Amino acid sequence: MADNTSMNAAAYTSKGTARDSVELPSDLFDGTVNMPVMHQAVKAFLANKRQGNASTKTRGFVIGGNQKPWKQKGTGRARQGSTRAPQWVGGGTVFGPSPRSYAQYVPRKVRALARKSAFNARARENAVLVVDAFDYDAPKTSKLVGFLTALGVFEKKVLILTDGVKPNVYISGRNLPRTHVLPYSDVSTYHLLWSDVVIVESSAFGTALDTETAETTATEEKGTTARKAGGRKIAKTAKKSATKTSGRKSAAKKTTAKKKPAAKTAKTVAKKAAKKAAGKKGK
Repeated sequence: MADNTSMNAAAYTSKGTARDSVELPSDLFDGTVNMPVMHQAVKAFLANKRQGNASTKTRGFVIGGNQKPWKQKGTGRARQGSTRAPQWVGGGTVFGPSPRSYAQYVPRKVRALARKSAFNARARENAVLVVDAFDYDAPKTSKLVGFLTALGVFEKKVLILTDGVKPNVYISGRNLPRTHVLPYSDVSTYHLLWSDVVIVESSAFGTALDTETAETTATEEKGTTARKAGGRKIAKTAKKSATKTSGRKSAAKKTTAKKKPAAKTAKTVAKKAAKKAAGKKGK
């Protein structure tokens, strides 16, 4: 990478005329270049493109071979149980590939950091160009070729990032082998590192900043909601435990209240019995 860390980019009109350079947004272009994160993102991108359809048959899946080719003893040859064993021609494959998924997951924040690092790497090389707007009324490959020639990048691998989906621009660059057109929101670290020059529509940067702000706000709101939900759960649990405790206390009080009359009745019966016994003695 070049040592030039200036976060300015050359700017052009839609016809390829140069104008004053513009300063790239500091929130997106802060000079961060994290090589390990970019490697992880590119490796996952390429792995996720693999279909994983390679398949072979083990001896259990090869048709035939149910009968022993010759008897176990007496032939002078090695014993064999099936003509579909791996050592036979036309037999099964040992530890061969089977359909599988090569998908790798990269966290959202890691992907965002890798993409920012790739943008910064291209900006350090002065390979980020800003264009006013791509206002194509109809697809025209020759128009896009003329624009790239005016910029002097037609022979290079060019990545064009538009503000949103623009079918006319996409179709105009579809037949150019070294030109790739994408909406700014869909660009990945792989595409940025594949290209030699990145041409960005000026209005796309504002959209990107708004998107990042919205994502940050959404993340903060989620955290706040989660904390509130956690507080509610704790309050509910405390309420339940308090209700249970009060229920136990009231139940204990009721039981005590019930037992007290029973004790009084026993005393009364004892007194009556004593009076009767005293009366009998007096007689």
